Amino acid sequence: MSKRIIGAVAALAATGLLLAACGGSDSGGDSSSSAAPDSSATQVPPTGGKVGVILPDAASSARWETADRPFLEAAFNAAGVEYDIQNANGDKAKFATIADQMLNSGVQVLMLVNLDSPSAAAVIKKANDQGVPTIDYDRLTLAGNANYYVSFDNVAVGTKIGEGLVTCMQANGNDAGPVALLNGSPTDNNATLFKEGYETVLKGAGYTIAADQSVPDWDNTKAGTIFEQMYTEVGGDLIGVAAANDGLGGAAIAVLERNGVAGQVPVTGQDATDEGLQRVLLGTQCMTVYKAVKAEADAAAQLAIDLIQANIPAADALANKTVVDTETGAEVKSVLLVPVAIFPENVKDVIADGFTTYDRVCTTPAIQEKCAEYGINP
Repeated sequence: MSKRIIGAVAALAATGLLLAACGGSDSGGDSSSSAAPDSSATQVPPTGGKVGVILPDAASSARWETADRPFLEAAFNAAGVEYDIQNANGDKAKFATIADQMLNSGVQVLMLVNLDSPSAAAVIKKANDQGVPTIDYDRLTLAGNANYYVSFDNVAVGTKIGEGLVTCMQANGNDAGPVALLNGSPTDNNATLFKEGYETVLKGAGYTIAADQSVPDWDNTKAGTIFEQMYTEVGGDLIGVAAANDGLGGAAIAVLERNGVAGQVPVTGQDATDEGLQRVLLGTQCMTVYKAVKAEADAAAQLAIDLIQANIPAADALANKTVVDTETGAEVKSVLLVPVAIFPENVKDVIADGFTTYDRVCTTPAIQEKCAEYGINP
């Protein structure tokens, strides 16, 4: 296992020890055997309490339905906690309706991934007014006053993207030159933090920001149109693209392919999606960032269980860091996990970690050849 993965595993193991110390149970199942655990297996009789979880969409990233949902389900099932997980599918009105339904049904904890801060803040206020504790999952709701926040260190995620792009550009012999930033949604605070990380790295390394645009709603179709316009405006004079996730990176790569330069202009990503890992192996995408979603889901589930049990000392011990809400200045108790940069050499570690499988990544003869080259075996 690479040193990068080993460091992350050590950090995640520490998180696991915290979970055990807080009296929580493991999510069950062998995470190395499947990227999506069977949440119906070996359920424990309910011990009381119900959690509501609102996911944002199924389009901006595959992770919400293929990783977060099954990992959360497995953790709640293992603890014998009733749950209701629903997806707002990018609709803020639907998001609010789901929240109302969950609160009316008597959930004792509400966990949410916001679509934007204002709409989610209104939901959190309603929950707080009813005495229901709230957990911001993955994305911080600015001015939302959630009780807890569980995510990755998102500036560190952006830093990994920036460092990865610099590594790839320098491998091409480019120690300076024009770079494009293809950022996430302007309504997502995480996108702001990602950009803070990679822009700081790129400017500090002496690269010029030739184009810089955000993609509304993380929409991959819009990303393709936006990047094509950026590419045209700079006359194709780019030596690298800092794309904030694999979906945006894939949209930029499609434009580069149409212009005959895919693989010559390094492009980054994030989320270690199957498509992103495939492009990393084939060389059209420079790197991606792996975030161990199971550890994030387990931590959020344990917080919810502690809150149901009114075990505030255990919840506070788990959320032993803070982030600052930039709109209110308030400190939010947080669990912040460690991201890992993924290049061709350590794609195998993402598969070994159980996040995805050989069959899902190594799908064509060309990719299978690269899988064999980099030690990824059936």
